[in-house]
Amino acid sequence: MPISLTKLRADLYKIVDQVIQSGIPVVIERNGKQVKIIPVEKKSKLSHLKAHPGTMVGNPDDFIHLDWSQEWKDDNL
Repeated sequence: MPISLTKLRADLYKIVDQVIQSGIPVVIERNGKQVKIIPVEKKSKLSHLKAHPGTMVGNPDDFIHLDWSQEWKDDNL
């Protein structure tokens, strides 16, 4: 959604910091014409991933030979 030049003027530093941090361009509109503020360096899409505590990371083949008997409980026994 485009912002007005007046809004840009009022919040210039905040808007530029937001573009730098998020990597998402901002569109400014004046007299029916649009311009964009875009970061020169694009952020990696992977930089937006969030950590998932407790997640096991590694090669799946390494997990095959682990002893899981302490982790699993059979309710049918």
